[in-house]
Amino acid sequence: MPIVDARTPVQRLLSPRSIAIVGASPTPGALGASVLGNLLRNDYDGDIHLINPKRTDIEGRPCLSSIEALPEGVDVAVLAIPQPAVLEAVHALATRRVGAVVIFSAGFAEAGEAGQAQQRQIAQIAAQAGMLVQGPNCLGCINYLQRIPLTFIEVAISEAQAARNRAQPAIGILSQSGAMMTVLNTTLASRDLPLSYAISTGNEAASHLEDHLEFLIDQAGTPVIAMIAEQFRQPRRLLGLAARARAAGKRLVLLHPGKSSAARASAATHTGAMAGDHAVMRTLVERTGVVLAETLEELGDIAEIALRCPRLPAAGTAIVGESGAFKALCLDLCEELGLALPAIDDADSPALRAALPPFVAVSNPLDLTAQGLVDPDLYTRTLLALFDDARFSSILLGLIQTDPVTCAIKLPPVLRAMRERRPDTPVIFAGLDEGAQVPTESIAELRALGIPYFPSTERALRAIQRLAALAERDFAQDPTAPVELSLPVDGGVIPEYQAKALLAPHGVPFARGELATTLEQAQAVAERIGWPVALKVQSPQLSHKSDVGGVILGLDDAQALAQGWARLQANLATHAPGVAVDGVLVEAMGARGLEMIVGARQDPQWGPVILVGFGGVTAEVLHDVRLLPADLTAEAVQRELDLLKAAALLHGHRGAPALDTAALAALVVKLGALLRGSPRVTEIDLNPVVLYPQGLVALDALMLID
Repeated sequence: MPIVDARTPVQRLLSPRSIAIVGASPTPGALGASVLGNLLRNDYDGDIHLINPKRTDIEGRPCLSSIEALPEGVDVAVLAIPQPAVLEAVHALATRRVGAVVIFSAGFAEAGEAGQAQQRQIAQIAAQAGMLVQGPNCLGCINYLQRIPLTFIEVAISEAQAARNRAQPAIGILSQSGAMMTVLNTTLASRDLPLSYAISTGNEAASHLEDHLEFLIDQAGTPVIAMIAEQFRQPRRLLGLAARARAAGKRLVLLHPGKSSAARASAATHTGAMAGDHAVMRTLVERTGVVLAETLEELGDIAEIALRCPRLPAAGTAIVGESGAFKALCLDLCEELGLALPAIDDADSPALRAALPPFVAVSNPLDLTAQGLVDPDLYTRTLLALFDDARFSSILLGLIQTDPVTCAIKLPPVLRAMRERRPDTPVIFAGLDEGAQVPTESIAELRALGIPYFPSTERALRAIQRLAALAERDFAQDPTAPVELSLPVDGGVIPEYQAKALLAPHGVPFARGELATTLEQAQAVAERIGWPVALKVQSPQLSHKSDVGGVILGLDDAQALAQGWARLQANLATHAPGVAVDGVLVEAMGARGLEMIVGARQDPQWGPVILVGFGGVTAEVLHDVRLLPADLTAEAVQRELDLLKAAALLHGHRGAPALDTAALAALVVKLGALLRGSPRVTEIDLNPVVLYPQGLVALDALMLID
């Protein structure tokens, strides 16, 4: 009876005791030769099985003629073979109870129907055998702690490097793109940052980025995980894992291309992914504590600060420079980024005032001028004063480096301040003059003291802002219980009058109104609810009623209503002939106010989100909206409303009365509860919602259900 390996497939992949190379070769540059070379170069001490039917040995190591000759239970098989041979090889490896398979070859889901069919077969074989498949179309993985590179790119990890990686907190790398994994490895290693694992997942036929993320979250020595993903195939699982990572104090940083339609189309051809809605993804992963980077460079910068600094930057950054022009540039950039720079002066900063010469004004950013060249202790005194100032959660040193002589004057007092105090406040060094000759030993000393070194202040400020924004996020969840709506059995569009009947009992305010099927009924309704009234045609086939002339407004009396009724019927005959109509909603006209839009959407991949912003007919043109998680508190929603571009209109612009943003926030919370409790509801659109100094009214409602 075969021995069952208690380790998980991911553990067997990343820490294998035995490895098979299918397609082993002695030819320099061949994939099989490169994998073997990596294992030997890094002193891999497990069993290596070489498979090549055309050779009996490679460099003195015996070769097996086929996969069938493998012993049962090998941990990992690396397929260094052409695409047409992959499917048969995967099947054969499953029969030998191999734990995991790494497939380098491309030409599967990203290459069309035939490749997609083959990839599905690989997934089926793997599922039946309980076998992990990494790829296809990947570059494999690297275990930096045990010196195990299962990849064809050349890797050399010394035992001293591996010991350092094991002894210090390290960064784990996850990337669907193998090329980007390699780039990020190089970027972080060049900064002397410890790495634990680098994993490329490729097309993810039978394992996903989420599987490897779960593994890395459980690794105590990997507090920072840098991810590059074009598509999450298990998005709700990802959200759960990200929340668990935050609870465990892990820092997840994500680069996710796909904001543009062209990038989404590229993702489909690159990794076989069907790219989802980038805005929804961003909203919900940020809700769980993930930090999003905008560029590959930024991903490395954020990961470095997150690993190297004793704690993350939060609200309040101090900038120390040596130029008035630099001070102005920083003020401009920080305003653009939304990075808070607390204002300081002589009166509220006595320690800093005492540290500075009389002609240097106390300010933030602080301009030390060139005085540090004649009084190097100025850098020490300034830093020590800032360390004691609770208004600052991070300090950026934007110093001019010029040459080794200048560095030798400026850096020692900076290092002295750090050694003397060892502050919890993150200190980031950013030179103004990229390309200056800075001694490598000076950079190494800064890093050894937990000071990230950047060649650009703009890069440093962008990374600080991303992490400071994380610290300011409100992770509190709305305590309102999910609300389940009593929905029709059949799915599709729910006409306005039915949508309002479903939503009104749950606190969504609408104007008074009733459905009428004849002119006489409409006149009776108008008399009951009061003039003036509006007429709105009701049909599941007419979700945009005004497009066909199905909305008549401002009818003041019975005669006007009769004329409006006739006009509406004529419009329908012209623009929507043959459309089945349930009737006409007769509704009281409301007072004028500020038109907003509130929408709820059940994303099929990610889950519920709420959209709120300025509405009416300009909503689709101006697009001044915020996309929110469906479980925010009312207080958090109000803070989000203040981030709208035209937020001033909500607070009494030009003498107008302030509007009831609390009522608007409460409506958002109600829709969130409805969406969380009614997963069959795929969309609710309230547009416009008219906002008043007291209260609001939703004039229109559209619902879609599964």
